[in-house]
Amino acid sequence: MERKLFGTDGIRGTANRFPMTPELVLRLGKAVALHFEEKEKPPRVVIGKDTRLSGYMIETALTSGLVAMGAKVMLTGPLPTPAISFLTRTLGADAGIIISASHNPAKDNGIKIFDARGMKLSDGDEHEIEGLVFSEDPSHSFHEGKGIGKAFRLEDARQRYTEFVKSTVNGTSLGGLKVVIDCANGAGYKVGPDTLSALGAEVIAINNKPDGMNINLGGGATDIRALSGVIVEQGADVGIALDGDADRVIITDSTGAEINGDKIMACLALDLKEKNRLAKDTVVATVMSNSGFESYMRGKGVEVVRTKVGDRYIIEEMKRNGFSFGGEQSGHIIYGDYSTTGDGIITALQFLRLMKEKGTSASALGNGFELWPQVILNVAVREKRPFEDIPEVAAGIRSAQNALSGRGRVLVRYSGTENIARVMVEGKGEAEIKKIAESIAQKLREEIG
Repeated sequence: MERKLFGTDGIRGTANRFPMTPELVLRLGKAVALHFEEKEKPPRVVIGKDTRLSGYMIETALTSGLVAMGAKVMLTGPLPTPAISFLTRTLGADAGIIISASHNPAKDNGIKIFDARGMKLSDGDEHEIEGLVFSEDPSHSFHEGKGIGKAFRLEDARQRYTEFVKSTVNGTSLGGLKVVIDCANGAGYKVGPDTLSALGAEVIAINNKPDGMNINLGGGATDIRALSGVIVEQGADVGIALDGDADRVIITDSTGAEINGDKIMACLALDLKEKNRLAKDTVVATVMSNSGFESYMRGKGVEVVRTKVGDRYIIEEMKRNGFSFGGEQSGHIIYGDYSTTGDGIITALQFLRLMKEKGTSASALGNGFELWPQVILNVAVREKRPFEDIPEVAAGIRSAQNALSGRGRVLVRYSGTENIARVMVEGKGEAEIKKIAESIAQKLREEIG
């Protein structure tokens, strides 16, 4: 069956347009209940959301579909994606659902589903749920009478998650650190600053007043300009930028300079290796991670295994081969010891803990190596045709790969959540890779832009 709903990170789209309509989401709720139902026992499902206005609409429709099939639904309100994964595991629920479009603008929304282990669903599970959504099987009718489920608010959800993330730094005090946290007006707007404060840091929070339409607007992990300015203005030690659902983080030093996911992974992986907690001395990264990162890790005795883009593929690789740590250049970092998905707040706390333990600055900790020059261009496209079916584009990619053979990389892929082609070119000559990336991007604009 051709995939109609699920992309690389759940379901995502413009709210009130297919597939993010109340009608479709109600059917999805029904399908999720059927999928997780065991021996006629109705499932228990945790539902959280970020701060988008459309979250109210989608939460209501999703809950209706689940309850109509007998499910017991626990509603948390706005919480980070990893909080829903954590609560699903620790509450013994059968499934968890987060309503969020992550770093996308407020007009979009999405749905990510976790199984009882707090793991994102496999392709097979998503395939089955899609089949149930579009099924007309009369045996899948709504329940009646006592068979109808119920929904209630989980009043202590935020407290449970806050206590958990605090526990990951083993009582380390962050006293003496002045931290600016950019909450992206998203799901971490309360739990992020509250956790830092509880651990003793002096906290300055920005973009922490969500109004339903300002999520990711002019801030967060995808736009650190405001954060960098406040850090310098306030004389802070370090900055933390979460994205809309707080499953990723970018860190900045006291000058406002970015410490990206590759650099965060490097220092944290070496800390784990030093403590004999880095399973098989291996880090799992994606094809987007910088070659400078891979070279540095191998020089320190750490192997790098690469996967497709998406934290679900990192987690699958970690699980399949017994690895304990991995992440993405974008700031999705997975500590297998603590979580089964990327967690921006846990990652930030581990970085701050390490600053305190080593008595060093964010810059010294996070800049242990030089990244190779890397250019990433996003090209809006009207369709996602295979690149090999577009002769001019395919020829441009081959030409670029030949030009950089042995001294750089070219990667062109479609976003799994937006109508965007991403062109990544990496090499040691910045002027050269900019020219190559722009050449490929222009061919994409001409052919499918």
